[in-house]
Amino acid sequence: MLYRTLLLLLSLCTLPPVAATTLQGEMVQGGMLIGQTDPGSRVSVDGESIRVSAEGYFVIGFHRDQDDSARLRITKPNGVTEQRVLDIAKRDYPIQRIDGLPPAKVTPRGEEDLRRIRADIAATKKARAIDAPRTDFLSGWQWPVLGPITGVYGSQRILNGEPRRPHYGIDIAAATGAPVLAPADGVVTLVHDDMFFSGGTLILDHGHKLSSSFLHLDKILVKEGDIVKKGDIIAEVGATGRVTGAHLDWRMNLREARIDPGLLVPPMEEASANPQ
Repeated sequence: MLYRTLLLLLSLCTLPPVAATTLQGEMVQGGMLIGQTDPGSRVSVDGESIRVSAEGYFVIGFHRDQDDSARLRITKPNGVTEQRVLDIAKRDYPIQRIDGLPPAKVTPRGEEDLRRIRADIAATKKARAIDAPRTDFLSGWQWPVLGPITGVYGSQRILNGEPRRPHYGIDIAAATGAPVLAPADGVVTLVHDDMFFSGGTLILDHGHKLSSSFLHLDKILVKEGDIVKKGDIIAEVGATGRVTGAHLDWRMNLREARIDPGLLVPPMEEASANPQ
């Protein structure tokens, strides 16, 4: 009995230390958290398994209408379980009215248009479904273009007087041809010159099923499979697809959540005063 007890104590002494789990980011609807825990841990949120990197990093996202709480569960390599209730702050979203759009871009009717839309949806879903182990999201974030913000994340859109789905990106006004920079490290997973709604469209994958989408582009300067670094020029602003003028629509997806890119970067006024 004493021998077995000594063996148990010895095994406990040789276990690696359990690190405190850290979370960085905003616990708010549309927010994103970067976590770090012991390498080899298992992480889940509300029962959904989350990828954990070899260094113990993981990413959590909250969609526009996220409930007021989420349950985080972490099982460490030594079997210790850590559970947290994450309190998610609610947001108020404005209503944005946009008039002057071509009627066919608001309510498509022709079979050819519907075929294009279905193909566009399938292509973007395929690109966003990639679950790569890379941790490009650790590179930090910057605005892809600087300029007046003309559309915000989460706003309820009324197009030509008709209510439509909420807007899930940030619209930044800029002249046609203005350079678009990679907001973080990533890999190009989709290049399309003419999607029905979004026109010239580019998707960057940042690892762990986190991606950035850039819409309404005039030119795309990279190709699928290219590895880009934060600050690289990847495209040019345009006025393609369903638009009333030249601008960039920057969107982000984390697994099934559409998150707010504006929560990852400094205020536009600050960034414009101190351009990188």
